[in-house]
Amino acid sequence: MILHYPGADVPRHTRVSAVMEAGTSRSIANIRIKEDMKKDGQKTAKKRHKIEDQEDQEEIFNFSQKPSEADEEEDDDLSDSNDSVYSGLEDSGSESDDDDDDKEEEEQGSDGDDDDDDVKAESKLDEQGEEEEEEERRLNKGGEEKNNNEYEHDSSDEEDIRNTVGNIPMEWYKDFPHIGYNLDGKKIYKPIRNKDELDDFLDKMENPDYWRTVHDKQTGSDLVLSDEQLELVNRLQKGQFGDVNFNEYEPQVEFFSNEVMIHPVTNRPEHKRSFIPSLVEKEKVSKLVHAIKMGWIKPRRVDDESRGHYYDLWAGEDSSILAKHRMHLPAPKTPLPGHHESYNPPPEYLLTDEERALWDQQDPEDRKYPFLPKKFSSLRQVPAYGRFIHERFERCLDLYLCPRQRKMRVNVDPEDLIPKLPKPKDLQPFPTTQALVYRGHSGLVRSISVSPSGQWLASGSDDGSVKFWEVCSARCVKTVQVGGAVKSIAWNPNPSLCLLAIALDSAVLILSPALADKAVVSTSERFLSASVDAEPVEGVEPVTWSECEGEELDQGIHLRISHPKDVHQVTWHTKGDYLASVMPDNSSHLQVFIHQLSRRRSQNPFRKNKGLVQCVSFHPVRPYFFVATQRSIRIYNLIKQEMTKKLQANSKWISSMAIHPGGDHVVCGSYDCRLSWFDLDLSTKPYKMLRHHKKAVRGVAYHRLYPLFASGSDDGSVIVCHGTVYNDLLQNPLIVPVKVLRGHVITHDLGVLDVKFHPTQPWVFSSGADATIRLFS
Repeated sequence: MILHYPGADVPRHTRVSAVMEAGTSRSIANIRIKEDMKKDGQKTAKKRHKIEDQEDQEEIFNFSQKPSEADEEEDDDLSDSNDSVYSGLEDSGSESDDDDDDKEEEEQGSDGDDDDDDVKAESKLDEQGEEEEEEERRLNKGGEEKNNNEYEHDSSDEEDIRNTVGNIPMEWYKDFPHIGYNLDGKKIYKPIRNKDELDDFLDKMENPDYWRTVHDKQTGSDLVLSDEQLELVNRLQKGQFGDVNFNEYEPQVEFFSNEVMIHPVTNRPEHKRSFIPSLVEKEKVSKLVHAIKMGWIKPRRVDDESRGHYYDLWAGEDSSILAKHRMHLPAPKTPLPGHHESYNPPPEYLLTDEERALWDQQDPEDRKYPFLPKKFSSLRQVPAYGRFIHERFERCLDLYLCPRQRKMRVNVDPEDLIPKLPKPKDLQPFPTTQALVYRGHSGLVRSISVSPSGQWLASGSDDGSVKFWEVCSARCVKTVQVGGAVKSIAWNPNPSLCLLAIALDSAVLILSPALADKAVVSTSERFLSASVDAEPVEGVEPVTWSECEGEELDQGIHLRISHPKDVHQVTWHTKGDYLASVMPDNSSHLQVFIHQLSRRRSQNPFRKNKGLVQCVSFHPVRPYFFVATQRSIRIYNLIKQEMTKKLQANSKWISSMAIHPGGDHVVCGSYDCRLSWFDLDLSTKPYKMLRHHKKAVRGVAYHRLYPLFASGSDDGSVIVCHGTVYNDLLQNPLIVPVKVLRGHVITHDLGVLDVKFHPTQPWVFSSGADATIRLFS
């Protein structure tokens, strides 16, 4: 059977050439179709990228307006140029060159399937175009839905909707054109930032919020920080907690205590490794065992203590090496032999019969030599020394008992140990001699006081009288009988008033001696006679004020302040309106009262008992109040009503106290013969402790103008010391005793009871148990 097909009559070579031409034309057509498909794919990919970029820009920059069609056409042209940076990485719709070459070879090899490929390519293009249109519509619709629903469910706890990447490090996508993938698994390309340095600089100059603008790498947007966020950043930079209301000093919760609890803190079972031997320790032990077997580690030698170990302490001594050692002690050298040890000594070394008899009578320790010098005609006749072994043994004992440590002798000149003090002549003026003696009392003169002008002297005695003396002449001007032993008196320091406070039994008397100008006396009496309505006080007041009448008023006593117990001391404030009184009583807190004369009222500044109060004093300048108890001095601030400092006197019983006119130094005397100087700016312990007195110190005093202070003791002496206080805080005060003043007679084991300085002259007054008052000038 013969089959006939078109072209069968054509010669064979003609048919072959025709087939080759047809195959070539078909391959060319296929290549063109593929190029068209490739271009269409690139355009669709660019459109898709453009749509995704528009969506990203709308999501990042929140543009509400949709771009027009003309703008889209222009953006297509721009995207073709701008996407050139990432064009080599966009392989969504294109095929590689290797695939094209392989397909061309296949198409050249297959001649019968060309028509089918053309039809398939056309149908494929149609399907691809329809899919792209549907995808564009779906993306546009999704973008509109995203724009519409972006802020419907906004919450601070949820993740930012614009962030499609997630909480990942952005460094992962540093070298890629995209920053993650969308829900369809396609790449999300980075937004194009056309800002250069010039635009950034202009934005920095024109934008007032540039300094608070930060760039968010995850969303690609610029955020402007609010005031609350800036405050949070500032707190974190300072190392503080972000939450303002967070309390970092909350009380600690003690989870563990010293008490044995019934239930354990944790019921966690023991770990498995606590029952299994450690592999690391096993490896260490195996290494040590192997080193011992190999002989690398040798055990310690055990010395045989049964046999003694003897050695010569100074054997093989090299002076060059051992001399470098600081504590090296060379062996003691034996003395060189003298003439008395010679076998043929000179005749003067030979002992006579009398010297021989005296040598025999002496003890061996007292003899000059332990042997008798002898004379021999030759060395051959010298016998063996009988004490040779004994002396060698003593030599060994000397070496054995020699001290092992060298003690350096300190060569100190005794004069250098004496402190270099200035000469007393350089520290003048100070009182040196007894000038006047004030006689007239018949009992102990316990207290004296000098008027502010320095013209009058007041003294209180156990004979029940208060005497007023003229300082220059020692003449008694006035005597006031108060009817009891006077414990303390104090002259008002205000020069415009002439008043005297007297401590008598359980009362304090205010006396106007009328020893001043008429104007001062009238001012004082007017000040005392002015009636002031006392403020009502709740309860029973422990202190009562009363005006004196009759004989007391004729003597000059105007006021009587009655206390619940015996008053031992009175002292005035610098201004002269306030007066403090002391009633020592360890069982009550009513020991100190402060009285105000102008308003005639009293108050107890302390609510609790702080010890047995000995004496009190006001600060000369500041509103401070000094209270001396048995072993300490407390300083109180009267304005703040609190204790500011507590001075430790390091003594058993404080007797008296005085404050420097500058107010920064305090001196106190005690019954254990000590005088303590305090520097308030330096420490609460004494700066210097003076022990010049042999018996109890009864009184101390500072001079108001001169750098002098004095102390009186039961040994009948008054020691005057020079105490210079410098303005330079780095220079210590100069405290030098300059004079010991004697004159009082010790009576009933009591000597000087009180010491006071003259207000203007370098004079000191002292009152004693011999009923006299002495002035040293």
